[in-house]
Amino acid sequence: MGYDTAVIGGTMALTSFIRDFGWEGVSKTTRDNIQANIVSTFQAGCFFGALITFPLAEKFGRRRVVMAAGTVFLCGGTLMTAAQGDLNLIYAGRAIAGLGIGACSLVVPVYIAEVAPPSIRGRLIGIFEIASQGGGMLGFWINYATDQTINVEKKAQWIVPLALQLFPGVMLVLGMLWCPESPRWLARGDDFDGAEKILCMVRGLPGTDPYIRREMGEIRAQVEERSTNHMSKSAQFKKLFQKGTRNRMGIGLALMFLQSFTGVRLSPSLSKPALD
Repeated sequence: MGYDTAVIGGTMALTSFIRDFGWEGVSKTTRDNIQANIVSTFQAGCFFGALITFPLAEKFGRRRVVMAAGTVFLCGGTLMTAAQGDLNLIYAGRAIAGLGIGACSLVVPVYIAEVAPPSIRGRLIGIFEIASQGGGMLGFWINYATDQTINVEKKAQWIVPLALQLFPGVMLVLGMLWCPESPRWLARGDDFDGAEKILCMVRGLPGTDPYIRREMGEIRAQVEERSTNHMSKSAQFKKLFQKGTRNRMGIGLALMFLQSFTGVRLSPSLSKPALD
């Protein structure tokens, strides 16, 4: 998400992009409104992508949804890269890419947490967030590099940054081909044998090992205690506001709101000074 947000903001500030999309004779106010709409389209896509992903991940599994989300992002990124001056393709690509990024931002941390050993679970989630923010920094530097090294008369100056965002999407989809399903998701579906098999594979231990027996016992206890499989929809909804759950939700919502409230992700014009 960080790279995609940064790269489109910086790309829209490039002289070649302004020329190829016919913005040279457009007033600054109109241009700023168009840029804001493009960025907001991505944010809207992320919102709906995250919103619809949870039930899909619960039904079809973490691995499949991660791969599907990566594929959706690639479709959106391809539309933006192939826009060739058509602003409608930019809008469509941003919305579709936002759906994929929003889905990934929800399901990837869940997958990491459910597969990782408890001792390093928090550390891995932290690395995921660092990578996300590092991607934003990388996006700004890539825009700067293309501005300095590619002739402004060439379309490649704005195409290259947009095309490069496809690389991590491809790596995510291909990488998940070799990754197993979440053992905890399998256990939630009462497939404890499948969960134990995957747990043995990712831990590199036999099923008789005390560590595997202990972790499987914890998974069973957690599934039996927190399972909502046999609860009504209204009961599941009420559970979101129970003590403990609502605190976690509040912290997560506050973090995401304050992250965007700084204005950095919502203002593509902030990348312009770095390119002058």
